[in-house]
Amino acid sequence: MARATLVLMAAVAAIIAACSAPEPPVSRYPDAYDGAPPRSIAPDDVADAVPRPDPILRAGNISPYTINGVTYKVLEDFGDYRERGTASWYGTKFHGHETSNGEIFDLYQASAAHKTLPIPCYARVTNLDNGKSIVVRVNDRGPFHADRLIDLSYGAAVKLGYMEKGTAPVEVAVLDITGIDDRRNTTSGTYRYLQLGAYGSEASARQLQGELQQFLAAPVFISPVQAGENLLYRVRVGPVSDTEELLALQQRLQASGYDSGQPLP
Repeated sequence: MARATLVLMAAVAAIIAACSAPEPPVSRYPDAYDGAPPRSIAPDDVADAVPRPDPILRAGNISPYTINGVTYKVLEDFGDYRERGTASWYGTKFHGHETSNGEIFDLYQASAAHKTLPIPCYARVTNLDNGKSIVVRVNDRGPFHADRLIDLSYGAAVKLGYMEKGTAPVEVAVLDITGIDDRRNTTSGTYRYLQLGAYGSEASARQLQGELQQFLAAPVFISPVQAGENLLYRVRVGPVSDTEELLALQQRLQASGYDSGQPLP
């Protein structure tokens, strides 16, 4: 009888513990784990990113910012940036989702995430184990591990020959792009819209639209766009009449717990 009582008490304790356990943090990514895609590729299938003088906007470049209790500051002077460290890679969990500046991550393209380089910029990444190199477009934030310097796309990791190993010692050297326009601390009067997100689900886009319309005076609309084989639904706010209105709109969004958005002409 005593044994049966102990078993019953243990079962009740387990149920209570399960009910009181904290729920896992909510993630904007539907996949719990990252990995390689079902369709493998060869190094020759991955082309270097083509550098172009994209303006460095405020989107993705808010500085300083804090992740997991650690504060990072985006570099103001980055033209001579050259550093060695460990590279990792990311893939399916993030494929088709927005990067830190609102672009759509494509695991097959040559892109990268960095903690402090301005977004976007271009860098040559060289695998110090085998001498292979690739030019990547830095358009995301991470990796948020003290022992890692840069996170490359799956495709870039295949190109550098370390995809299966997972990490590699690399050198990262920023490319000098003539004519680059650094606007991260100012807002051009030519911007008329803010993009708040791009979703594969129209229902998700409608939900965000409904939330924003409750407290924003400017119109909130959905603009579909074809991205490869997928249709994305972009949530945008505007148009706005001038720089002051655009800045006020960004401040209102931040005060309400939303991202400040990506300014668009």
